[in-house]
Amino acid sequence: MKLRIFTEPQEGATYADLLAVAQAAERLGFDAFFRSDHYQSINGGDPGPGSTDAWLTLAGLARETETIRLGTLVTPATFRLPGPLAISVAQADHMSGGRVELGLGAGWFDAEHLSYGIPFPPVKERFDRLEEQLAIITGLWAAEKPFSYDGAHYRLTDSPALPKPVQDPLPIIIGGFGATRTPLLAATYADEYNIPFRSVAEVAEGFARVRAASEKTGRTLVYSVAQTVCVGADEAEVSRRAAAIGQTPAQLRAGGLGGTPEEVVDKIGRFGELGAERVYLQVMDLSDLDHLDLIAREVMPRV
Repeated sequence: MKLRIFTEPQEGATYADLLAVAQAAERLGFDAFFRSDHYQSINGGDPGPGSTDAWLTLAGLARETETIRLGTLVTPATFRLPGPLAISVAQADHMSGGRVELGLGAGWFDAEHLSYGIPFPPVKERFDRLEEQLAIITGLWAAEKPFSYDGAHYRLTDSPALPKPVQDPLPIIIGGFGATRTPLLAATYADEYNIPFRSVAEVAEGFARVRAASEKTGRTLVYSVAQTVCVGADEAEVSRRAAAIGQTPAQLRAGGLGGTPEEVVDKIGRFGELGAERVYLQVMDLSDLDHLDLIAREVMPRV
């Protein structure tokens, strides 16, 4: 099982904060550092300095790390045009020496779209646009000659389809729990399918849907989950860390990876039994680097 650190910078984090976490995660042996792609706070608390741009952040981290993988969970298709996004991700991949992964989704947080003048179409159109973006981005990266595409929402004519990523293919992650379009999109375009913040039973259900879709497309995917993490060496430490992120130990035990190392190892094992190969540990208190050290020391070797 590979453990990945997943951050939510829109809740108030500078680039320097993210750099410290990414470098600590690399030093401690975590497989990857991921971040959300949002432009304003979701939880409604103190936004601090505000958000940072996901792909600017990852490009910077690409030059200030050496081995850890880097990516988004997930970039909304509403934020960027597919051609420029393909260029940005490919460039970040070069800047990292081939360590970047693209999580791509339909977009869902209407408030940030209203705040920054980003069009926010109805859900069906958002998924239509996502599907076209997946076809375009993968097409641009794979094309050996000028690439054209004629869709309902995007049209490309004789694109040079450059630059290419270092990785061939560059991993694409699709996440979510949708029962209809999400499984087919994942089975058609993704290298990894991720279910965020769901119970063990719900993860089993979601994985089964994507496996059934993958049997039809003939593709093999990596399966993963994302869970809020709060680990303490004892109950007092669990309670302190839970309070720091505005939750209780009971909430985190029920809805995330909360508790002692033994408890967290056990729950990760249950996801592993379902076929999960990666766990994204959503770390909400970015100032608590001792938390990462505890997880690396007491959880990582046992999963």
